[in-house]
Amino acid sequence: MPTLSDPTAATHVTISPKILYFGTPVVLLSTENDDGSANLAPISSAWALGHTVVLGLGPDGQSGHNLTARPEMVINLPAAHQWQAVERIASLTGRHPVPASKRDRFRFEPAKFTAAGLRPQDSLHVHPPRVADCPLQVEARTSRIHTATGGAFLIVEAQVLAVHAHAGIVVAGTDHVDPSAWNPLIYNFRHYFGLGAQLGHSFRSETPAANPSSS
Repeated sequence: MPTLSDPTAATHVTISPKILYFGTPVVLLSTENDDGSANLAPISSAWALGHTVVLGLGPDGQSGHNLTARPEMVINLPAAHQWQAVERIASLTGRHPVPASKRDRFRFEPAKFTAAGLRPQDSLHVHPPRVADCPLQVEARTSRIHTATGGAFLIVEAQVLAVHAHAGIVVAGTDHVDPSAWNPLIYNFRHYFGLGAQLGHSFRSETPAANPSSS
């Protein structure tokens, strides 16, 4: 059997995976329900470009419904060791009645923070609460929502309003997250992972001291 550590192995096979979560960060997304309460939902499709964050959401979920009506959100990023809190609400939905597309796997639960064992924290610029337990919290406002080709997903573009980071993952005296201290939860083909050992840093890095080989 060829292995990745074998430089002579050039064997590839063509596959048709159901999903392409090839190592994406897990987000706990806070949004505001119609009655002013908070919904908390784990999502696995999120990426950032500058201070714009793009999210992929299911069209039948409560998060998509909330953001269509009220644009504010908090993008909370849990650490790797918090995967069990994420999984506790993975099969829950804040949508009632539960959409037909979810009824075989999901059940309605309005108290997501309690179910996850996480604590809400007041936000500074938006109505939905932050997750106090998450080391990184990003307050944001939706700028555009459109439906992906085929209608299977909503693509949400959000503008970042504020970033809150636990002091333990910030390089002292700077606005930089210390990559050697921050270990995000990664969703890798529906399995939870943390980061491995650091291999190096980009030439654009402003925190090269975080690289053990350069200290």
